[in-house]
Amino acid sequence: MKKNILGLLSLILILLVVVGCENSKKKSTSDDKTITVAASPTPHAEILEHVAPLLEKEGYKLVIKKIDDFVMPNKALASGDVDANYFQHVPFFEKAVKENNYNFSIAGAVHIEPMGLYSKNVKKVKDLKDGAKIVTSDSVADWGRVISILKKAKLVEVKNGVNIENASFEDISKNPKHLKFVHNVKPEMLVQAYNNQEGDLVAINANFAYSAKLNPLKDSVLLEADNSPYVNIVATRKGQENSAKIKALIKILHEKKVQAWVLKTWGGSVKPVAADDWKK
Repeated sequence: MKKNILGLLSLILILLVVVGCENSKKKSTSDDKTITVAASPTPHAEILEHVAPLLEKEGYKLVIKKIDDFVMPNKALASGDVDANYFQHVPFFEKAVKENNYNFSIAGAVHIEPMGLYSKNVKKVKDLKDGAKIVTSDSVADWGRVISILKKAKLVEVKNGVNIENASFEDISKNPKHLKFVHNVKPEMLVQAYNNQEGDLVAINANFAYSAKLNPLKDSVLLEADNSPYVNIVATRKGQENSAKIKALIKILHEKKVQAWVLKTWGGSVKPVAADDWKK
């Protein structure tokens, strides 16, 4: 009787191992043909939705997880919940990797979204009053970006020797209009700050501006220059950038027809870039 019980237990154990291996194989096969990407709702997720049928023709299923903040997409990538994310520009990526010790790589550059400063009551820079309030996000990676826009408009100067990409508001050396800076607003709350007229100018990341029907090229008072280093990229865990499915995704995103569609859809305010633009 004891031998029969032991034999039965052994058989059950063998069956469990076999089933586990089969499930593992199925999952592995599925994972090789499924690309799960965390992305900002617009324009990132919309671009991914556009290329999903093209990837399907190549044998890949694209699963898009829309995340409307700047923290969770990298956490999702680090935890293995997604294969890649597509929401951030290079300076933000580099800062996040350094601060969180993420083992990430850039799979490829996709587009640039020019940041704009918007206002409900200021139409031109010359109308900006002394002591005007400038509202920007609490994302340190974007501070230098905002400062560079203000510098281009001759509203501020930066201390000698400061790399403007890494500049903070303490690095401003000249501020002739005595502008006041509020930089404790979450990026996703900037549109609300704009609608509530919480500042004379509000710096809004383009993806959030689009969601509020704001076009950077048409509606901003101040606009970022075309030679911006803030290229939006697809990020993966280190080593995965060379996987077949990630390469397939990047290749599709750089197809001329896809890039032409992006330019047309966003009226030129989302600008496709070459694959290696992030290296410049």
